[in-house]
Amino acid sequence: MHRIVVQEADFDIAAETARLAGLNVGGIASFTGTVRAERGDAARVTALRLEHYPGMTEKALAGIAAEAAARWELTGCTIIHRVGRLLPGDNIVFVAAASAHRAAALQATAFLIDWLKTAAPFWKAEELETGETVWVEARASDDEAAAAWKQR
Repeated sequence: MHRIVVQEADFDIAAETARLAGLNVGGIASFTGTVRAERGDAARVTALRLEHYPGMTEKALAGIAAEAAARWELTGCTIIHRVGRLLPGDNIVFVAAASAHRAAALQATAFLIDWLKTAAPFWKAEELETGETVWVEARASDDEAAAAWKQR
């Protein structure tokens, strides 16, 4: 059972975890990403704007969830990604995997976020304290993390 959601509204981490726990699982692992207030170059971020292509994004996320389910015995997984204008500290993304055993849940969660960072069609722009808006470039470290899963 996969839950894939792209939305502007915040999400309830406890409710999402409880939904997976209701599937009578042995373990649930999750990751929550939030908006950082500072970039690596010390510039202050006042907001993060996330855009996506409706329909295409959900299809890509469903494919990532299906790949995780094919690799590990999952009872369920959740991917929730927010779009719109978010402020520092706001939740951006929640991924979780539930399984009979912790190893599968932990590995699947790492896989989900690593692949989501590189394979999901989201565009991010940071609004800086200076008034400048900067599009966020893909990071080599994200590409390397996703590529490592292809070799496993």
